[in-house]
Amino acid sequence: MQRSLFIAATGMEAQRLSIDVISNNLANVNTTGFKKSRADFQELLYQGIKSAGASSASGAELPSGIQVGLGVKPAAVQKMFQQGDFVSTGNNLDLVIEGQGFFQITKPDGEIAYSRAGALKINSEGNIVNSDGYALEPAITIPVNTLQITIAQDGTVSTLQAGSSTPTQVGQIELAQFINPGGLNATGKNLFLPTAASGEPITGNPGSDGLGTINQGFLELSNVNVVEEMVNMIVSQRAYELNSKVVQSSDEMLATANNIKR
Repeated sequence: MQRSLFIAATGMEAQRLSIDVISNNLANVNTTGFKKSRADFQELLYQGIKSAGASSASGAELPSGIQVGLGVKPAAVQKMFQQGDFVSTGNNLDLVIEGQGFFQITKPDGEIAYSRAGALKINSEGNIVNSDGYALEPAITIPVNTLQITIAQDGTVSTLQAGSSTPTQVGQIELAQFINPGGLNATGKNLFLPTAASGEPITGNPGSDGLGTINQGFLELSNVNVVEEMVNMIVSQRAYELNSKVVQSSDEMLATANNIKR
């Protein structure tokens, strides 16, 4: 009976983590470029009481044994990088990656981070930056007298300047991809950092080497499916309740055992 209490406790803790993951997904349902997470679980060790195939007292072979599972534990919280829906904004600096790839963002400490959020801006120096003011890598500077910015599907950035009838190329957007995007380390602010599990970034121009193309005037929405998350929340809540019932039942059985002599 004591064992069942601890087993049920692991189940309640696992479902609490599941609810935490679901709540973060729902909180970011309107976050540009957000990728939902999924909690994966695995069973704990089994306690072997009788081994299958062992000999019985009569010399016969036991066809099955006795093993009691000791509960569940979290195995991973994995980012799911399926493409989110696109929304048209008409803003020249709103970009979406159609396919695989990440924008490269230079953090203030010089480290390169990676993002799917394409809501870009221009700072006071004319550099293209993200919403936190971190510069796009490689850096692209828009001239002061620019009338129009055009970004092609291959990442070519051109500007039409006052007094000119011909666009001028001012930069080239490069994308990065990873052999295992699920191994990236999410650091917040729509940024990811590479790890040993993700592998090193493979960079290139949009539309080449398996990288996606860039579409101007669009944003990628979160890939969170609200209905799916609500169903998962209900399942996790009911599983939590069931495990709490096991704790209650085990407690009642212990109380019965304690009251035998009364």
